[in-house]
Amino acid sequence: MKKGLSLFLILALLALTLAGCGAPAESAPAEEAAPAEEAAPAEEAAPAEEAAPAEEAAPVEEAAPAEEAAPAEEAAPAEEAAPAEESADDVEIRIGALTGPTAIGMAKLLTDADAGEAAGNYSYLLAGSADELTPKLLQGELDVAAVPVNLASVLYNKTEGGIQIACVNTLGVLYIVEKGGEEIQSLADLAGRTLYATGKGSTPEYTLRYLLTSAGLDPDKDVDIQFKSEPAEVVSLMSTEEQSLAMLPQPFVTVALNTLGEAARIALSLNDEWEALDNGCMLVTAGLVVRRAFAEEHPEALAAFLEEYEASTVWVNENVEEAAQLCEDLGIVKAPIAKKDIPACNITYLGAAELREALPGFLEILYEQNPAAVGGALPGDDFYFGDIA
Repeated sequence: MKKGLSLFLILALLALTLAGCGAPAESAPAEEAAPAEEAAPAEEAAPAEEAAPAEEAAPVEEAAPAEEAAPAEEAAPAEEAAPAEESADDVEIRIGALTGPTAIGMAKLLTDADAGEAAGNYSYLLAGSADELTPKLLQGELDVAAVPVNLASVLYNKTEGGIQIACVNTLGVLYIVEKGGEEIQSLADLAGRTLYATGKGSTPEYTLRYLLTSAGLDPDKDVDIQFKSEPAEVVSLMSTEEQSLAMLPQPFVTVALNTLGEAARIALSLNDEWEALDNGCMLVTAGLVVRRAFAEEHPEALAAFLEEYEASTVWVNENVEEAAQLCEDLGIVKAPIAKKDIPACNITYLGAAELREALPGFLEILYEQNPAAVGGALPGDDFYFGDIA
């Protein structure tokens, strides 16, 4: 538009100039050119949009502190080296035994223990009665004990298998002693006779009744069996009579023979009479029992002990005179009596397979006569300890 206006002014001025040249007329003052329209001030450029402040850069996320490195797993302390395997020497075996035949086979082992010469570590208690040993065994104060085999079965049942038998150490020790004659040559010869005896209600009575029955006699009718409380009482009665008969165990047989002199003799060995029956079992007096818990905890120590115990029984049987003196030194029995007793006591060692053959049948015989004699029930297979022979 400005350009158009400027062009118009120019043309107007040109026309006026031409007119002035033709008649000099008072020239009218040229119309003050209208001031060119004040150019509208250029629109103030809108201030550039204030650049939006750059988005405040989100503060760099503070790097999460590196997860505190879990402290290196504390190295588990090296497992304490397992203690060296226990040796037989490390385990004390506490032994119990009854004075008399059940302890005779141990004489060498116990003597070596006292001298510090035994292979194992042993302590021991010798008692005059099973009643002294039983509570200690049940309370864990003894680990092994030599006791009558029927008591072993009673303890097995009482502890529900907590007591086992490891070996038989004594076979038959019962004998018929005759004073004033030689009339008794067999069990049948006891018919019509009076027989003094000890052990009523226990193994000696059941053994006698079984053998008399096997010989065709009725124990309640054919023989007058008079039970006395102590062997010493029996010997005393026999000494007052010219002729008499008694069933006695060793070592009291030897005591009776020494007391009665030449008038007395051993008429029968009940062990021999039993063997003659060939009934598939042995006449067994005593054995060695062990606490099951001890056997399971210390099998090697127990095995070593049984091996040394067996060697002791062999030594005793082969060295009667020396063994007799050891028996006296230990308080088991006087040497002169032990010297005669050892060959007559049937000291032995039957372990494992032999034990299983010798004992079950004998316990059955006792059970048939009186279940209470073996604790009310025959023991199970686990009554017989291990396979150590």
